[in-house]
Amino acid sequence: MRWRQWSRRSIGVWLTAALLAAGILPVAAHAAPTASKAATNLALKKPIEASTSTQNYYAPNANDGSTNTYWESSGHPSTLTVKLGADAELDSVVLKLNPDAAWATRKQNIEVLGRAQSAADFSTVKARADYTFDPTGNRNSVTIPVSGRYAEVRLKIYSNSSGYGGQVAEFEVNGAPAPNPDLTVADLSWRPAQPSESDAIKVDATVRNTGSAASPATTVDVSLGGTIAGNAEVGALGAGESATVPVDIGKRAQGSYTVSAVVDPGDTVAEQNNDNNSRTADAKLSVGQSPGPDLEVTGITSNPANPAVGADVTFAVKVRNRGTSAVSAGSVTRLTVGDKTLNGTAPAMAAGGSATVDISGKWTATSGGATLTATADATDVVDETNEENNVFARSIVIGRGAASPYVAYEAEDGRYDGTLLEADAERTFGHTNFATESSGRKSVRLNSTGQHVQFTSTSATNSIVVRNSIPDAPGGGGQEKTLSLYADGEFVQKLSLSSKHSWLYGNTDQPEGLTNTPGGDARRLFDESHALLTRTYPEGTTFRLQRDAGDDAAYYAIDVIDLEQVAPAASKPASCRSITEYGAVPNDGIDDAHAIQKAVTADQNGDIDCVWIPAGQWRQERKILTDDPLNRGQYNQVGIKDVTVRGAGMWHSQLYSLTPPQDAGGINHPHEGNFGFDIDDNTKISDIAIFGSGTIRGGDGNAEGGVGLNGRFGKNTKIANVWIEHANVGAWVGRDYSNIPELWGPGDGLEFTGMRIRNTYADGVNFTNGTRNSSVFNSSFRNTGDDALAVWASKYVKDQSTDIGHDNVFRNNTVQLPWRANGIAVYGGYGNKIENNLVYDTMNYPGIMLATDHDPIPFSGQTLIANNGLYRTGGAFWNEDQEFGAITLFAQGPNIPGVTIRDTDIHDSTYDGIQFKTGGGAMPDVKISNVTISKSNNGSGILAMGGARGSATLSNVKISDSRDGDVLIEPGSQFVINGANARIDPAVPGTRQGL
Repeated sequence: MRWRQWSRRSIGVWLTAALLAAGILPVAAHAAPTASKAATNLALKKPIEASTSTQNYYAPNANDGSTNTYWESSGHPSTLTVKLGADAELDSVVLKLNPDAAWATRKQNIEVLGRAQSAADFSTVKARADYTFDPTGNRNSVTIPVSGRYAEVRLKIYSNSSGYGGQVAEFEVNGAPAPNPDLTVADLSWRPAQPSESDAIKVDATVRNTGSAASPATTVDVSLGGTIAGNAEVGALGAGESATVPVDIGKRAQGSYTVSAVVDPGDTVAEQNNDNNSRTADAKLSVGQSPGPDLEVTGITSNPANPAVGADVTFAVKVRNRGTSAVSAGSVTRLTVGDKTLNGTAPAMAAGGSATVDISGKWTATSGGATLTATADATDVVDETNEENNVFARSIVIGRGAASPYVAYEAEDGRYDGTLLEADAERTFGHTNFATESSGRKSVRLNSTGQHVQFTSTSATNSIVVRNSIPDAPGGGGQEKTLSLYADGEFVQKLSLSSKHSWLYGNTDQPEGLTNTPGGDARRLFDESHALLTRTYPEGTTFRLQRDAGDDAAYYAIDVIDLEQVAPAASKPASCRSITEYGAVPNDGIDDAHAIQKAVTADQNGDIDCVWIPAGQWRQERKILTDDPLNRGQYNQVGIKDVTVRGAGMWHSQLYSLTPPQDAGGINHPHEGNFGFDIDDNTKISDIAIFGSGTIRGGDGNAEGGVGLNGRFGKNTKIANVWIEHANVGAWVGRDYSNIPELWGPGDGLEFTGMRIRNTYADGVNFTNGTRNSSVFNSSFRNTGDDALAVWASKYVKDQSTDIGHDNVFRNNTVQLPWRANGIAVYGGYGNKIENNLVYDTMNYPGIMLATDHDPIPFSGQTLIANNGLYRTGGAFWNEDQEFGAITLFAQGPNIPGVTIRDTDIHDSTYDGIQFKTGGGAMPDVKISNVTISKSNNGSGILAMGGARGSATLSNVKISDSRDGDVLIEPGSQFVINGANARIDPAVPGTRQGL
């Protein structure tokens, strides 16, 4: 890799300088070419993508305005496509390579194609032909005359005589914009001009078409402080016409708000310029406090704070009167938890006063945690100035699983008008099997207008997440569609659904072999859509997801819906400095990575104490890390340290990327991506979301999905309440010692809490490279493309005798629907624990697996699997030749000693409940106690395979309703099962071990 860079760039610079100094090369020969004045280069820094790229020669290098950088494909044929945004009248295409003499003459065979904005496909603009790039003849610049009206221009390169792939340093498209609309927001105002909390507010957005053609109807979004507050339709506008559009944003709490608007937020209108659709008002919207009382809940306490399953729990609620006048005693403060509704009576409160309200009655704690929802003035006896701030919700962790702040509703459990999709008996995966990939192995498909899914909420909510599947675009790349949301029969809003991040194709089980190109079998069929609603809907609201006119996907598969009462955006702590002070602007679609990096660097240097990411959508197209002044290696892999990053809440402060990592051209390896954070030591990140732009793991030119959080992590790092989606990996903890040995610092004492990791192409959180004494607690994982949680005691460490993955714990987490690999896995190490977790619906691998594949440092000491619940786990993989149990031990190489499995429920396994797999190593003295295994659909309760070696002792193990019997030891197995209190069905095929 370095030789390629030296031979092309450094040698070229050195050779040119030497020839100039010797007088061999005339100065004029090295002068910059005269800029073309014939037409405007419409492609400069526009969105550009390539079919493949090699090393760090990415597509954006080809239209960045510099011939010192270039794109190169990994093979032939290859394509390079620039998106102009709207139709243009083309004049010529100019292709350039670096004019240095080191770039020897070469010939490339190129076809030019174009796609008009109204066309679905590309057509040939200039037939393929050979073009010669000669640094002494044409200065490595080729002009191809073209004509026609196109919105996208594509090069298809069939060969390159240099022996490399297709190469372009600058891809210029010269021409003039064709007649098209150009929508802008010319002005923003609001009514009333000085509202109070009791006033319903309308924002008037003046939309103007400054283009040269009429614009069709579209919409405008209005945001307050970065969060969408309302939207409205914008009618068709002729060229030069404008319209003032009223947008209802409802009542707002006291405070000062930044008002912004975006016209055509979904980019449904082809415009001359898509970069001028937003506007931020010069003044802020100031909402005053209305005179009168106003009650709000500020906290909930439980006694005991962390109850055990079956414990009696009592509660107290903190209530504040933030109003300007007193409140009399007697209002009802209500708390709901599970199926219990408990009440308390609030005392009188002066203006600005607070009180702790004891809630009468008690609740018996149930496994899996619960959401506590408290409501002030629940019977509405107080005439408040703001009736929308009475509800407060938080989670309580109990027993197994995460205490998720949302309530999940299965589509098939509600009322529906549609087609019920149900998995086959073996839950076949990988052949476009929608039901297999559904929660509970069931979902509902809406095929025609009017069909719907309906359910009634069991708690208050102001947000919604819909797990769904809509078809891919015919040529791949996904599509955007809408679905209509109703509450108690009233239309609420259109939900935006996308298939951009779903639909992987291919018959291979190797993830790097799958492709985004449609054809044949598909998997990873589902994705999620989320929306923060404009108001709180109370418990008992009937919600309906309905296919209306205009909701025109070929079908909608609806799986599970999450409803959550999201707390208001948090305020900036006094110790923090906002990224807006460094130049970041919310919701404008422009990359804020430079501003975020400046703020983080200031914190790392000790200039500020904390980085604040306010509520808003913040585009990030470059990973946040530390500049490496030594430039060690091809990519910068030095993380941040001594940094604190805080946000206003994962629903409010959201970082997002639009550029696929392999096309970003950033300073980080595409495997690690262009979004999120690279962490080396002592870093705290909390209350934000990180939404990546990955669409694949490896296929289609070794593309990658990127990593949300990666690095060495070191000591004292804590990550809390971070939502990560559409990454290759949520968090990859550890770097190989050989990476930069002097920076070696494995994760030690690392804490992840309150994580929400979904829809990845590989792991959720992986502890590797000697990570120790670290934990993932009270977090949720859904639709990961590899292990949701893993400890990998890899050998790429400084000292294999001490740098071992040990004493890590995965506790009280909920894992759903891994579409590849395990729910939770441990590969080697010692002292690792898997406790109090819930794992549901693995596609093809175990719910929990201990294994010695991936060449780990061997197991030693003890490994504990305790108090977990596994439901519908296990499956068939690797050409459907290997069947995995709900819990599987696989000593592929070294032994797996010291395993305890206790206090666990395994239900409805696809194959075996507990499986000891054939391998080269043994699994000695496994202890299994207080375990219930029921309904092993296509296997046995406990299976020792024919090549398994070792032993297990059972105590109080109850097995029922297994197709192949309770305990089965296959012929030839050297595995021994001992124990006294296991229920055994004597009529079982195979070789049985008496107990």
